[in-house]
Amino acid sequence: MDEIFDQDLITRNRLRALKGAQPADFLLEIAARELSERLDVVDRRFERAVELHGHTGLAARALLATGKVDGVQRVEADARFSAGSEAVTVSPMEIVPLDEGSVNLVVSPLSLHLTNDTPGVMIQIRRALRPDGLFLAAVPGADTLQELREVLLAAEAEMFGGASPRVIPFSDVRDLGALMQRAGFALPVTDKETHTVRYDSLFALMRDLRAMGMANPLHGRSRRPVTRGFFLRAAELYAERFSDPDGRVRATFSIIYLSGWAPHESQQKPLKPGSAKMRLADALKPRSS
Repeated sequence: MDEIFDQDLITRNRLRALKGAQPADFLLEIAARELSERLDVVDRRFERAVELHGHTGLAARALLATGKVDGVQRVEADARFSAGSEAVTVSPMEIVPLDEGSVNLVVSPLSLHLTNDTPGVMIQIRRALRPDGLFLAAVPGADTLQELREVLLAAEAEMFGGASPRVIPFSDVRDLGALMQRAGFALPVTDKETHTVRYDSLFALMRDLRAMGMANPLHGRSRRPVTRGFFLRAAELYAERFSDPDGRVRATFSIIYLSGWAPHESQQKPLKPGSAKMRLADALKPRSS
């Protein structure tokens, strides 16, 4: 399997962001809040929950605040993601270090999109869940950073006659829904929320991305030295194409939320083909007054 992402670089980027003086964790805050709200409406208590690669632990703390979980085990790629004396289980993003059928709840906040074998990771998560266990995830969607992707490609093509990937690929709702089914989750649900963030310039956006640990981790990224002139031209294009009347520029972040259950005999099942008691054509007929 070809590796798209440099996992060591992802860890270094995230650790650098964690140590930064001004971390930008607003997307994690949004995802953590939304995941905890979705958990809060589930009429269930979860004895053992796991947060997979949550970077800062925001999602783990939000889950505990719901009162729906007895404890949350954090899994990270490096022990330095621990908050103070908090214990973390160290494991690469591609490996889910959980025994089969050992946990009730697994949450993945904004990290699943950085795995090279996303279907394989999803299958590992489903196997780790006990029957009727719940999986919740927040994943950046295909519209994320579409403006930045466009102007970087345009600037590079204009100045160098070609282009290399500078923004990572993101999946859409249908793709992720199909992956949930392929991994064997029951009752899968996917939906998307889009957020528009405004910046003074492309440079302010890029500072935020570094502070999020979202610097380019692609194996296929260009190693060609890039001058300030390149980014100045990209900033000009950004301002021309995506600025508001006040001169500030827009950046799109979409988050796709996933939920699915480990199969269990008590769960609602779809009707078998041919078991309907009314023909569709009859159901669609207008009723007479």
